[in-house]
Amino acid sequence: MPYEKLIIFDYSGTLSLGAVLFGRSDNIMRSLKECGLTDMGVSNSTVFWEEIVMPTWMKGSTTAAGYKEVMKERILEITSGAISESRLTESVSCFVDSYLDHSDIDKRWMGLLEKIQHHREIVTVIATDHYAEATGSIIGHCDRLGIKAVPLKTIPSDAGESLFVVANSADIGCHKADIEFWETLRSELKPEKLSRLLIIDDFGFNEQEGDDYGSFQKVKARKSETIGNLQDVFSTVVDAVPFGFEEDKVDHRVEKGLKKKEAIFGDDVRYATKRIERFIRGGRAPC
Repeated sequence: MPYEKLIIFDYSGTLSLGAVLFGRSDNIMRSLKECGLTDMGVSNSTVFWEEIVMPTWMKGSTTAAGYKEVMKERILEITSGAISESRLTESVSCFVDSYLDHSDIDKRWMGLLEKIQHHREIVTVIATDHYAEATGSIIGHCDRLGIKAVPLKTIPSDAGESLFVVANSADIGCHKADIEFWETLRSELKPEKLSRLLIIDDFGFNEQEGDDYGSFQKVKARKSETIGNLQDVFSTVVDAVPFGFEEDKVDHRVEKGLKKKEAIFGDDVRYATKRIERFIRGGRAPC
């Protein structure tokens, strides 16, 4: 593909604030109750995360099985099948559809995404560790903002520049932490003269409160490893915008409670937008 620059966006916690907000205990419990899952054994958020999500995450995020299927299988397993499967299917579909609907692209990104779309020398990738259903959902959220996106594995043969591509771990078969993820991305994009690469990612920083995955030291290590993998695979200069935090600085953003969300997310978008626009113009967006 004849493009010169590659921009990679993370999804949950970066492009999508809604995905993070949905993961709050009060929102999770509201949706579980509305969809009838609290009556089927998913009685609290601890059961949801520790008994449903964590045991099924690997299969759900690296295969075509999908969130609905692995969730249904797991609930049947922990309840020993003592519930109506047809009713469970309906309830799980309700919950997953609600999650995906709430995981929209924050409209504060809209101006920047439209601007990127008009630069024919740039290809933009939305790279995410997610369930299979998320690929179509993300494309739908892009479409609602007037952004045309396609799945990584179905890039049109005549695709030119200004392309948005969704690279989902469930479609690729491995997570972003694996260098194979980025090797697959490069193989599908087939860059000819890539001069610069920019990644915008929270590197796990905006995970649910209390999740050790989002600890600052692990986030910094994940950032360093990701940049190293990208440099090895794409053999080009890699710039990074660590979304939601500043390198070597722990400030109020680490207190990821209620006040983090709306107001601070807006500040993060504006800060990231300035650095991305500098990259588009040809200057560096330093790590």
